[in-house]
Amino acid sequence: MITKEILARKRDGATLAADEIAFLVRGIADGAMTEGQVAAFAMAICCRGMVPAECVALTDAMTRSGRVLDWRELGKPVVDKHSTGGVGDKTSLMLAPILAAAGAAVPMISGRGLGHTGGTLDKMDAIPGYQSRPSLDRIRAAMAATGAAMVGQTDDLAPADRRLYAIRDTTGTVESIPLITASILSKKLAAGLGGLVLDVKYGSGAFMTDARGGHDLAQSLVDVGSGAGLKITALLTDMDEVLGDSVGHSLEVLEAVRYLTGEAREPRLDEVTRALAAEMLLLAGLARDAAQAAMRVGDLLASGVAAEKFGQMVASLDGPTDFIERAGQHLSVAPIVRPVRPRAAGFLTAFDARQVGLAVLALGGGRHAPSDQIDYAVGLERCARLGDRVDADRPLAFVHARSEAAAERAIALLQAAASIGDTAPAERPLILERLES
Repeated sequence: MITKEILARKRDGATLAADEIAFLVRGIADGAMTEGQVAAFAMAICCRGMVPAECVALTDAMTRSGRVLDWRELGKPVVDKHSTGGVGDKTSLMLAPILAAAGAAVPMISGRGLGHTGGTLDKMDAIPGYQSRPSLDRIRAAMAATGAAMVGQTDDLAPADRRLYAIRDTTGTVESIPLITASILSKKLAAGLGGLVLDVKYGSGAFMTDARGGHDLAQSLVDVGSGAGLKITALLTDMDEVLGDSVGHSLEVLEAVRYLTGEAREPRLDEVTRALAAEMLLLAGLARDAAQAAMRVGDLLASGVAAEKFGQMVASLDGPTDFIERAGQHLSVAPIVRPVRPRAAGFLTAFDARQVGLAVLALGGGRHAPSDQIDYAVGLERCARLGDRVDADRPLAFVHARSEAAAERAIALLQAAASIGDTAPAERPLILERLES
């Protein structure tokens, strides 16, 4: 087979055979394909799409491009959750300890940020000392000790996805449904899961901007995942505004700790976290029905055992042993905090979540290129909700920045992202749909 000929066929809209896709994926994993060829492959898929059989073949080849883990020695149900990406979405930080506290094993193989959305792995990197890319032996030790590990891909786990994932972020090919499906599921299948719950976002802050696109992505993930033998469900959730009170790595980790300890729980974040946790309990066989699952999630949060489990997981991977008790002292802090006052007083009718994410990116809280360094301290907190009355005394948010100039740039972007009206908008559901195989 000749790489450039296969790429040209896909460019022209041909349906590739499984062996052709496997050939290209091997080239991505072992370096036989150049950066330009990988980018061309991603762009061809983004522009031409894939039929279901191609997507299944791509997912399977990417899964088998490296090692596939096995957790049978733990004697626990193995489950995980994945979000398709949002602004302020830190639910993974709560879900892993909740499920581990319930008796599940949660090998959460996570990714870094893509475009305007933050990545779970980047959030964990904000914790001093935390080893987000440990060896497989360290991951196994953490799983045995705590039941959860939130880590990045090891070098031998879906290596084709790791390379393709980084290139997608810088080539305008993030939004492709086949690429998203294969990327998510190859990591999860390689992680040795028995069950997976998907949080598929739609709205201004999501890669799928409308509910139809979100539904199509959720259906693709459920169909391909179930075809691969996974027990899988998906929730379609709103991402037209920030999820939670904060955006930015250290600020989101701190919000997650406050959520787990019960110090503060923003209502929308609380709703989606509890719903996802209940779905995970059901897939793991740790609750007999939705009502029992919801009750158990509440008990795990109220008792404090989920917060303790998060602290144990952090310590098991070389983070601070007192992180839950002193998170605010361990996390980095930006030197400048400025309010973002609206251009006019009134009700917040829209707050473009994509532009909010890009404002944090402009502060240094994300990457323009894979090699860029992230400033974990910068971001936003106390973000206003749609329907809130905003004015000089109730800002749109508070910017955390490294310099006055950076703060001013972010303030201008955020003011432009906000729409103010004389009346509050109608409430919209946070969870629009549930899909299962």
